[in-house]
Amino acid sequence: MTDTSSRRSERKRVEILIAARNLFLKKGYADAGMEVVARHAGVSTATLYAYFPSKAELFKVVILEAVRDIAAPVRVSAQAPGDARTRLLAVTNAYGAFFAQPLTRAIFRLVTAERRRFDDVADQLLHSARAELGGVVVAVLHDLTETGEIRVDKPSWAAGQLLGMIDHVTLVLGLLAGDEARARRPLDVVCEDAVTTFLARYGARAAA
Repeated sequence: MTDTSSRRSERKRVEILIAARNLFLKKGYADAGMEVVARHAGVSTATLYAYFPSKAELFKVVILEAVRDIAAPVRVSAQAPGDARTRLLAVTNAYGAFFAQPLTRAIFRLVTAERRRFDDVADQLLHSARAELGGVVVAVLHDLTETGEIRVDKPSWAAGQLLGMIDHVTLVLGLLAGDEARARRPLDVVCEDAVTTFLARYGARAAA
């Protein structure tokens, strides 16, 4: 396959995934047939099956790749320079923004609704979220422990405590109040409070 045909094939794959994601989120899994997906993606049903042999496989790829893509800013935030407060603010703001997105909330809600049908997808999503999100924060805490800026015995536990202060006003709020729901306080203020609380417990000076 030439570079041009390879790029064309990848573009078509992306177009299929976007069309399928929109339909799954709008109609649910059961009502989003492959023929409908093909029509919205502008391809034949045969072409669609050439890319994805079943609707179940298409659903799995849609969910896992969507989460991977919209979690990219969280991964990037781990590279932010600065002291402990600056780095923790960068990663918590990126994490909070991820879960405040209507798309993120809709995907989590869809997977929850289809868990009986796709238990493996739900498990993969949970594992992916831990690796893509929690793992990023754990890595930052490891770095800050190495530099002596914080004192943490179990970074995974500490990361859970920090992110737990963000979850309630982002993901939990959205799942309970709707995809477009926003917390009363701005996200940056919530993250500032969370980081201040975290450093009061784990900052090197506080630990000393």
